Amino acid sequence: MPAAVKAHLQLFPFISRQHPILSLLGDSCNSLSKIKQGHALVITSGLAIHPFPPSKLLQLLLSLPDSSSLLTYADLLFHHSPSPPLFSYNCLIKAHSSQASLLLFRSLLQAQSAPLPNQYTLTFVLAACRPDNGLELNDAEQIRCHVIHRGFDSNLFVSNALVQMYGAWGAVHNARKVFDECLQRDCFSWNLMVGVYVGSGDVDLARRLFDQMPERDVVSWSTLIAGYVQTGRFLEAMQLFHMMQIADAEPNEFTLTIVLTACANLVALDQGKWIHSYIKKAKIKMNDRLLASLIDMYAKCGEIDFASKIFNEFVSSNQSVHPWNSMLTGFAIHGCSTKAIELFQRMIDKNVVPNKVTFVSLLNACSHGRFLEKGRLYFNMMKSTYCIEREVEHYGCIVDLLGRAGFLQEAEEIISNMPMLPDARTWGALLNACRIHKDMKRGERIGKLIKELEPSNVGCRVLLANIYSGYGRWNDAKDVRKSIDADGRKIPGCSSIEVNGVFHQFLVGDRSHPHTKFIYSFLDDMTTKLKVAGYVPEVGEVLLDVDDEDKETALSRHSEKLAIAFGILNTITGAPIRIMKNLRICLDCHLATKFISIVYEREIIVRDRIRFHHFKNGFCSCGDYW
Repeated sequence: MPAAVKAHLQLFPFISRQHPILSLLGDSCNSLSKIKQGHALVITSGLAIHPFPPSKLLQLLLSLPDSSSLLTYADLLFHHSPSPPLFSYNCLIKAHSSQASLLLFRSLLQAQSAPLPNQYTLTFVLAACRPDNGLELNDAEQIRCHVIHRGFDSNLFVSNALVQMYGAWGAVHNARKVFDECLQRDCFSWNLMVGVYVGSGDVDLARRLFDQMPERDVVSWSTLIAGYVQTGRFLEAMQLFHMMQIADAEPNEFTLTIVLTACANLVALDQGKWIHSYIKKAKIKMNDRLLASLIDMYAKCGEIDFASKIFNEFVSSNQSVHPWNSMLTGFAIHGCSTKAIELFQRMIDKNVVPNKVTFVSLLNACSHGRFLEKGRLYFNMMKSTYCIEREVEHYGCIVDLLGRAGFLQEAEEIISNMPMLPDARTWGALLNACRIHKDMKRGERIGKLIKELEPSNVGCRVLLANIYSGYGRWNDAKDVRKSIDADGRKIPGCSSIEVNGVFHQFLVGDRSHPHTKFIYSFLDDMTTKLKVAGYVPEVGEVLLDVDDEDKETALSRHSEKLAIAFGILNTITGAPIRIMKNLRICLDCHLATKFISIVYEREIIVRDRIRFHHFKNGFCSCGDYW
């Protein structure tokens, strides 16, 4: 460095405090145009040869909203700065959070007379070592070597960053090793490790660690609740939420969003209503995700009109696509296809940009509503209008739409021309259409194809057995049934009902419930009353070649009938009954429930694997089309 410059730099401490230009680089310098003006003054005044003014400009630049779009300018400012201080390196490494962060870190290590990295440098560069940045785990391991070499392996901030980094890579064992070896841990450390286990899908280990925590905050509770929800353990999620309340830990928007998802999946309307009241009472901010979950909860608990009311209350001030998607999905699963199409048009009119989820819901609505041409239009619109690449779910929806409408050949041609390999679910949609339209030859061919594609798929084999039974091919149906039993993978029919805040679950032929004796006695009485009203059991649903009396007995023990009987016995006269079933409702249960709604004057809402069925006065909202 020239002697004149060195002499000038020696005056820098005085300049940094007294120079009038530097006083302009403060909080008032809060826009790009002002920063550029300040930069010009720094250059023309000769202050650009000092480390502090460019560093201050860099700090101001990266504090602007959407600073990621200004990174090119920030890079130029940094690289034209004389001897950038460590603060500048740290700011830029953090701002990039990508491969560029590693390059900056390496340049810091290689530069002569450069400052040594500190805990913040290492924390920021470790945060950049993520799989989605196109890096390798080996890159992350190299950074860890620097951590150990420079003695930061026991530093709390750096250790937390290491746990988080290994979690992003799915290296659970490595993350736990760092966690165990850290001499200092705070609540954030424990939360990170619980989150690593949750991210790996090991909720049981996450719970074990959670139970060992010396203190917990809202993040601790929310992370584990989210883990239970992500793995489908909704009852445990609700139980943990109740423990959270007992512990006087106040839930935030994220917690409530997750718990509402559990309520939606359990059809726990009473619990969901309580959370809605809590949101109002605690004045929780209604962000787009929370609103979407609230709408979803009411829709999936059978309260589609109330879901629509909440949507309309908030939608005017919300341009996010998430609440719109929740409302579209709600209309689709309730068979309100016309309302779904009208809502989509309203969405477009308000310039809310649809995404992939939007079209899955829209195509499902068209399928349930028999809107064939609309479905074809939306399927084509995805790519032509919105440049959205179709995924296997969208192909599954259009195949289901065409198949239900009887266009089995066209549906099969679409599967054959898919740009990706069709999965068993897509073929399964066509197989179900073969069952509906009694195309046994095509169904048999597709059933065998699915077995080769996904041998463990039980649902499609059940459909094939149904097709055989429908044609009286009992030996073929028996062979398929034996193959299912041999695999031991068949999911039993299970129906659940919430009564007074308590969940009751029933399997087909279940006798484990404490009130079994009363339930079965009531079922026998109910069957008699239904037959007097004109009910004739759909014995064709039974996959066994036995006499009709045995078939009727088998049908009367289906899980949804047990749940409905329990509901009638344990709720006040006239109260609606809400049932959730894990499988598609069978023809006989559908028919029987229509008669039950007449004989017992009850509204019965059944949510099966596919959609909602609202039974009232002998009619179902699906119009017998599901």
